[in-house]
Amino acid sequence: MALALFDLDNTLLADDSDFLWGCFLVDKGLVDKTAYDIANQRFYDEYKQGTLDIFEFLAFSLKPLTRFTMDELASLHEEFMDRHIRSVMTEKGIAQIKQHRDKGDVTVIITATNRFVTGPIADAFGVDDLIATDPEIVDGRYTGKVAGTPCFQKGKITRLQQWLENTHHDLVGSTFYSDSHNDIPLLEIVETAIAVDPDDELKSLAEKNSWQIRSFR
Repeated sequence: MALALFDLDNTLLADDSDFLWGCFLVDKGLVDKTAYDIANQRFYDEYKQGTLDIFEFLAFSLKPLTRFTMDELASLHEEFMDRHIRSVMTEKGIAQIKQHRDKGDVTVIITATNRFVTGPIADAFGVDDLIATDPEIVDGRYTGKVAGTPCFQKGKITRLQQWLENTHHDLVGSTFYSDSHNDIPLLEIVETAIAVDPDDELKSLAEKNSWQIRSFR
């Protein structure tokens, strides 16, 4: 069975789930609007520019999770899915996942966004598995810290290699779909790299390497 890997934000989704979660918290009045809006936008801009300090961002983005019980967070996430996520799940992305599943491929979303935000989204897309940044949980509560290696840039390769070892899969016949230059390290090690609605840096590299360029929008 070949492995079909999908980035999530701005690839399968026509938006960024991490950024939208921050917007949702602001809209609900659960965080200070002015301070959170400014920081949320700054981190998103740094991500797009390739200058994001992932640990600084995670300290910011995971802190609100510490304030709620798991049941409260689950309820908030259901509302978040309805208000922000279902409308940006791309039909072409859903169809591409189905095409791979129909072929018998193993479908996996691999994303820098934390597992709390992305777990229900991955379920909604119907993929076989999710590799994401894992927030630390102690005694049934989020601590605001990260467990293990963040699934970001070269960290995606580290996390994928761990997953391959645990699941006994390999990269023979593998495909990876992504929009972002942050994913170039992983795009360079799979058999088939596909740039989906790529940013300028990734588009340039894709053209240079004769990688497929697709749109899910």
